[in-house]
Amino acid sequence: MSNKVLFLKSGFPRAPLGLGIGRYVCQLQRVTLKFCKSSGSNKGMRDFLEHDLIDFSNQNPGIVVYVKPRRHRSPVIVAEYLNGERQWMNVSNYAREDIVKWMEVLRTQFHDGPKLRVRKFWHTEFPSIQGPWTPLTFRDPSHNLAQFPNKEIGAAVKTEPTATEQLIELFKAQQMSEQHQQQQEIEVQTNTSEKSN
Repeated sequence: MSNKVLFLKSGFPRAPLGLGIGRYVCQLQRVTLKFCKSSGSNKGMRDFLEHDLIDFSNQNPGIVVYVKPRRHRSPVIVAEYLNGERQWMNVSNYAREDIVKWMEVLRTQFHDGPKLRVRKFWHTEFPSIQGPWTPLTFRDPSHNLAQFPNKEIGAAVKTEPTATEQLIELFKAQQMSEQHQQQQEIEVQTNTSEKSN
């Protein structure tokens, strides 16, 4: 197992404050776009600034966008979130379309979420040697030697009748009782007609 998770921030899974309760609150508050006006690795960032920045700002009026030119440096996106977290991203040699996609990712996530090592609410010094439960845990071992497809093993387990079967039985019982009543009525009529003759 890789030990790179040891260097990630850890925390519990949680929803950001106010997210989805009553209204949606965009967690991204501020974006700083740092770029060089002449460097070749900054071409994608310059194209994004020329063609897509105005549309991004108009579609997201709650996000403050700063543009910071600097000489002979790699292009960088710095995102600042509502909870105070900052995410720094180097976009050197990225195409304009890639930067558009990454801006959308930064806008929709709540902070540095994918880089958070999830902690559990329980911990044990003695993990199970048996392993996790699976549907095959308590199966009969003779199934390991069976030839498949097997009608006996593959048959559906039916413990009680389904709702449809119960309705069919009720319908049949109702028809039987109606037929029985009709026969009794016919017998009564035949008996009364015989007595009158």
